[in-house]
Parts: sequence; C-alpha cells; structure tokens
Amino acid sequence: MTARVIVTRPAREASRWIDALRAEGLDARALPLIAIEPVEDARARAALLRARRDVAICDAAMFVSAAAVEHFFAPPPPGAGVVPGDANAPDCRRCWATGPGTTRALRQAGVDEARIDAPSEMAASFDSEALWARVRGQVGSGTRVLIVRGGDARARPTGRDWLAREIEGAGGHVDTVVAYRRLEPRLDDGARDLATAASRDGSIWLFSSSEALAHLRGLLPAVDWHAARAVATHERIAQAAREAGFGRVGLASPRLADLVASIESLG
Repeated sequence: MTARVIVTRPAREASRWIDALRAEGLDARALPLIAIEPVEDARARAALLRARRDVAICDAAMFVSAAAVEHFFAPPPPGAGVVPGDANAPDCRRCWATGPGTTRALRQAGVDEARIDAPSEMAASFDSEALWARVRGQVGSGTRVLIVRGGDARARPTGRDWLAREIEGAGGHVDTVVAYRRLEPRLDDGARDLATAASRDGSIWLFSSSEALAHLRGLLPAVDWHAARAVATHERIAQAAREAGFGRVGLASPRLADLVASIESLG
C-alpha cells in the first residue's frame, strides 16, 4: 500500500490537490502550513485599491499565485473607503502567471485567455524563470509591470525578487503590491498529532513552498525529521527539506502525473 500523503498547501489550494491525489488512489490528508488572510493595515488596503485602479496603465500584471489573483480581483469590502471607479474589476492589458493554478484563477476572474501569459503546462518547472522565458520579449525600455504578491503579517512583501531584477535589467519599471498575507497557521491538537506521527510513520510530505517548511519547523521545533520523507516541487524547496533534516527527499514538477510517480517511488 502506498504511504499516506501529507499536503501542506494553504487550505483552499490543498483541497484541490487532495481530490486529485485521492482520485489516483492515494491516501492524501491536508495539513495546511500557510494561512492566507486579507491585508488589514489601512495603508496596505489603500495601496491595493490604488493598484487595482492603476493597473490599466501598466503593460502587464504578474500574479505570483492563485491567491494573488483572488484577492486582487475581489471587490473591495464594505467600508473600504472606495471612490468612484475603485470598485470596478481591474482591467489588465497582459496577465502573467507562473503556473496552471494561477492561470485557472485568472480565467475564473474573467480574464480573457488571449491576455494570459504563462509557461506551457508541459514546462519542466513552473516558476519565475520559466515565466520570464515566455514574456521577456514584452519588456523593454519604459515597460511598466505590476507584481501582485503576498506579504507577511505586517503586509510587507515576501518572496523572491528575481523576476523584478530581470525586468529592471531589461529596462522595465516594476511596481509591487501586497494583495494578501501569508501567515504561520495555528495547529490544533489533531493537526499536531498528525504532523508528529507523520515525522516517523512513513508518510510522505508534499511541499510546494519553502515557507511551509519554515513554518513546520517553527511550530514543531522539537520534532526530529530524519525518518521523514518528502516530495518537493522545486529544487530550492527540496534543499530546504534536506536542511530541515528530512531523510529522503524526492523532486517532481507540480503536474499530477509527476507528483504521483514521485510519491509512489518513495512509497
């Protein structure tokens, strides 16, 4: 029997992965290690409203995740202090996405397929490097790109700056806005028991974020991970798992078939 799979993505995204993995006959369980929350700080909310309004004058908007799309396109909440025009859906000339999940979220937000740029679904990886290979021809002197990303508890931008540096190196101008916050989750007793058991019972952890690994280590600092196994969706994440002490670490693209094959090879 294939080992149990622990899916660590944020709750909303984890449910989609759980359904797909269970359809393949795997015993998948959700243990979200990143909590997604809207921005609360008044200045951060005001910056998000301005970005929604001004994105129409940008040449492109890059979305780092499906959560970035959902929070950017969501109507401003009541009492947000909107002015006429702010409540309209953002009008992006080009929308950049790093992978299928973000692309799907853009479609669901009403963005025309013809305006979406993303790596091929058969690409070797879904990351900023793969996206840049697809869109670098759009960037030149004066090109303006808005990067819509997550932030920490104080709505300060988090994540890699690699793409922003490439855009600026090609003569473009980058604006960044935080559309949501990525927080350490609160684990109840059941989640802690699941995580502790999965550190030693042969379960296979599925990681698509180094941040999730950092949260896991912070939440359970006394747990020894040397008997644990993991599959990571990028080499950077795989290295973070090794540094955390995971004894066996596989590498797979986020495509379902690749994930299943890697999980089964460890199981």
